[in-house]
Amino acid sequence: METAERFRAAVEKRDLAALEDLFAEDIRLYSPVKFTPFEGRRMVMGLFGVLLRTFEDLRYVGYFEGAAETSSDGQEAPSAILPFRAVVNGRQIHGIDLLQFDGAGRVKEFTVMVRPQSAVQALGQAVLDGLVADGLVPGPGTAPA
Repeated sequence: METAERFRAAVEKRDLAALEDLFAEDIRLYSPVKFTPFEGRRMVMGLFGVLLRTFEDLRYVGYFEGAAETSSDGQEAPSAILPFRAVVNGRQIHGIDLLQFDGAGRVKEFTVMVRPQSAVQALGQAVLDGLVADGLVPGPGTAPA
C-alpha cells in the first residue's frame, strides 16, 4: 500500500512535512496513553511533532497489509500494520501502528499499541510534556482557554 510505505519513510526520516498530506483532514488517532482519540489533521500533526522528538532509535521491523473494521463507522477499510521498536527515556518500546485508509488512500484512523506497561507510562509522560511545551494541551493545574 503506497500510503503506508510513504508513511514509514517519512517517520524514519523524521520528515514531518511529508506526513501531512498522508492524513485525512478528519483523521482520528487512538493512543495507548489517552482514552479519547486525537482528532483532526492539525492535532495529529502536532502530536507527530512531539513523537518524532520523543522516540529514539525508531525503526519499523515489519509490514502487514489487509483490511480491518474502523472505530468510526464499523466498516472494513484497507489497512496496514507496521510493527516498530523504539526507545523513550531509556525504555525499550515494542509496538504496532495500525493505519486505516479512506477512499483517497489517506490515513483516516490510526491506532498505536505499545508494550510493556512501563514503556506506556514513560511514553505517556513524555508525550504530555511535549504537548504542553508546544501549547497543544493545557498543563496540569492549568484551566483550559
